[in-house]
Amino acid sequence: MLPVSELFRIDNLHARPISDEGQAPDILRGLSLAVAEGEVHAIMGPNGCGKSTLASTLMGSPEYELTGGRILFHGDDVSTWPTDVRAKAGMFLAFQYPQEIPGVSVIQFLRQALSARKGLDLSVLELRLATMDWMKRLGMDSSFVDRYLNEGFSGGEKKRNEIMQMAILEPELAILDETDSGLDIDALRIVAKGIREIRADRPKMGVVLITHYQRLLDEVQPDQVHIMVEGRIVASGGMELAAQLERDGYEAFR
Repeated sequence: MLPVSELFRIDNLHARPISDEGQAPDILRGLSLAVAEGEVHAIMGPNGCGKSTLASTLMGSPEYELTGGRILFHGDDVSTWPTDVRAKAGMFLAFQYPQEIPGVSVIQFLRQALSARKGLDLSVLELRLATMDWMKRLGMDSSFVDRYLNEGFSGGEKKRNEIMQMAILEPELAILDETDSGLDIDALRIVAKGIREIRADRPKMGVVLITHYQRLLDEVQPDQVHIMVEGRIVASGGMELAAQLERDGYEAFR
């Protein structure tokens, strides 16, 4: 059996929001994490603990600044890389609240994103054919790709669209920021099935899954579960950790 390579590492990460009203305090306060190829790591934590800050910081959001530590991807320090360079290298973020982009259809967005990510200049027809299978798998109507990106989408449609983007763009690391937020149980199962099928197609892809709820973990079965409190990971383990959290709440980890 070939050794498993480390894909992604965060070392002692500190980060804070950029503010016009003076220096904001750090939200991430010494967070460390390592993800090997093919692994799924779930991060759970209460509101305000820094989960979405972590997701945005990992993708280089200009709204946050690193004040300490580093982010490594395939051994390269990407801490100062801009968002588009990280995305082209194979990092992907599925947003908790995907933004609407009026006037830009899903198919146009995918075509531009695929060109930026892989340098592929597919025609609209070629890309439409490539998306048809994933739309079927995700329970999406074939006309979906002609709609303006996220405009008028239900919560479930937005999240399924993010999963379709992940399938088409083929990242090496997927950061999923509360992908289960606002989903009913049927939509959650469809999204989880999409994640499992993408992993089956791309067994070396790593996933950082940020969530509040055990129900998504039951569907995806992560390799490791981490509890995040006040900007740090305070406990790590398997699914038994999620079960303990469900039983005892976050107070047991403070």
